[in-house]
Amino acid sequence: MNKDEFPFAIALTGGIATGKSTLKSLLFLEGFAIIESDIIAHQILDKSVNFIENTFGNEFIDKGKVNRGKLGKLIFSNDEQKSILEKYIHPKIYDEIKLQAKKLEKKKFPYMIDIPLYFETNKYNLSKAIVIWTKYETQLARLVKRNNFSEEEATIRIKSQMSIEEKIKKADYVVDNNNDLKFLQNECDLLVEYVKNSF
Repeated sequence: MNKDEFPFAIALTGGIATGKSTLKSLLFLEGFAIIESDIIAHQILDKSVNFIENTFGNEFIDKGKVNRGKLGKLIFSNDEQKSILEKYIHPKIYDEIKLQAKKLEKKKFPYMIDIPLYFETNKYNLSKAIVIWTKYETQLARLVKRNNFSEEEATIRIKSQMSIEEKIKKADYVVDNNNDLKFLQNECDLLVEYVKNSF
């Protein structure tokens, strides 16, 4: 994907547990369409039971479905296994994102593509990249609470991504999510103005 082919697409990224879901809810209320790569990934995994079982073992299948929790623990602690899964799933995610983006381009209105690994994959070159960030301590605490992870497991998940500081350096726009919901709403309002003035 590139900005010439998809001129109205904006990348929305950040770190795990930095608050993308809340921001997306606010943006949706503002009328923005959002392509969700995580949802696409889950849908593809649900259709990939045979591949997961044959590649990683039947212990990762529970009642005919992929046990994402178990699989996640494996791939985030084993770079080789992570690479195997990514080589299989990322092209499928990419193709589905392109399919959905082509439909949204017809509206001639900016839309977001939520891509957690936007900067890591280097497969997307969109006109704008928005990063939502929190301090590391806040990110860690949220992930432990949200996913019921140990601090060690949460740290592994965070460290598996590019640091939020590096993402901020590469961003066209940064949303600060280090305060309460009212503060984030104000940040969202500023973001909406930025987007409207950019197209």
